[in-house]
Amino acid sequence: MYLEIVSPEATLFSGEVDSVSVPGVNGEFEMLKDHAPIVSLLKEGNVKIAGNITLDEEVEAKFNKSDRGFWLPISSGTIEMKDNKVIVLAD
Repeated sequence: MYLEIVSPEATLFSGEVDSVSVPGVNGEFEMLKDHAPIVSLLKEGNVKIAGNITLDEEVEAKFNKSDRGFWLPISSGTIEMKDNKVIVLAD
């Protein structure tokens, strides 16, 4: 599935991923390919992305690396998933 993570300053990531996990206001949830359409508010936490991921050098310092992929700390945001495209608007 295709993921875009956008902040007020820049697009932090855009590319193919295997999974995305986000801190929803009602708890953390994960989306995989062919997930049902969803729109949700996000609270403070980490956006975790897994897959064969390459980050641009300009934004790499904003992400932390784990054994499953990368995670990005956010203070709030929104997420929309539809037709295997995920858009995260993060603060």
